[in-house]
Amino acid sequence: MQIIYWLLVAVMIFGVIGAVVPAIPGTSLILISIIIWGFVSGSFAAIKIPLIVTVFVLILSIGVDFLGGYLGAKQAGASKYGQIGAVVGLLLGFFGLLPTLPFGGPLLGILLGPLLGAIIGEYIYQRNFKLAVKAGIGIVAGTLIGNLIQGILAIAAVAVFLFTTWSQVFGA
Repeated sequence: MQIIYWLLVAVMIFGVIGAVVPAIPGTSLILISIIIWGFVSGSFAAIKIPLIVTVFVLILSIGVDFLGGYLGAKQAGASKYGQIGAVVGLLLGFFGLLPTLPFGGPLLGILLGPLLGAIIGEYIYQRNFKLAVKAGIGIVAGTLIGNLIQGILAIAAVAVFLFTTWSQVFGA
């Protein structure tokens, strides 16, 4: 039973990483791991609190994801064009459709794609390169701050799980 516990904790750690890095599943992996532990341990009563906390964190993470990008865009004066450009850039970067870079691979594409997309989208709208760069940086900064907050929330969910189930697995 301890091996399964540690495997699920490893999946949860991957979920914490996914909460911070775009395009990798995050909090949902933590939630799935907790549910699996409920089945394996045969005691959903023992995971009631971590389950509630993780569902709350999942909902909060979705809100933080949208709010981070929105507030960053608003702070920088970005329009909808910049936001749409950032989403298109993220998708292009994720699927590797940006021009090939000599280093960094897809992770760099995921980071650079939204920035370039926001700048291009904002430039199409405003025709002012300086404002477009400012808006692009604002969108990306807001998204990165949102991802960091999601990571902290995910760590909290895993900590609650470990705290409430540790004695169940390893005794007092």
